[in-house]
Amino acid sequence: MAKRKLPNRPKAMGGGLSGGGQMGMMQQLQQLQEQLLSEQNKLATEKITGTAGGGAVQVTITGDQRCQDVKIDPAILQDGDVELLQDMIITAFNNALEKSREMADQRLSPLTSGLGGLGLGL
Repeated sequence: MAKRKLPNRPKAMGGGLSGGGQMGMMQQLQQLQEQLLSEQNKLATEKITGTAGGGAVQVTITGDQRCQDVKIDPAILQDGDVELLQDMIITAFNNALEKSREMADQRLSPLTSGLGGLGLGL
């Protein structure tokens, strides 16, 4: 009786990997972790400004979403419309947050997309 050739199958994560395979994966994960940390540190130094009211209110945050500055054009204070000012601050802050999230996604997604290929189930 002739032997059938079985299709190649990936080895299981557990004991099926040789020591070299596990070390290679650990090195890849360590490199990825270092790259992620580096990008996160860069994001923390970048500033993003969100605006409202045609620039009458400006909120500046960092890429790691920490508020750095709020600027309000004194001309909008003359009307004394506190609710309008509050709404513009919220709008500017949310605008800055959205820009920050988009920037972080653009920077980090190329790194995190590779995690699924490492068998981590991400």
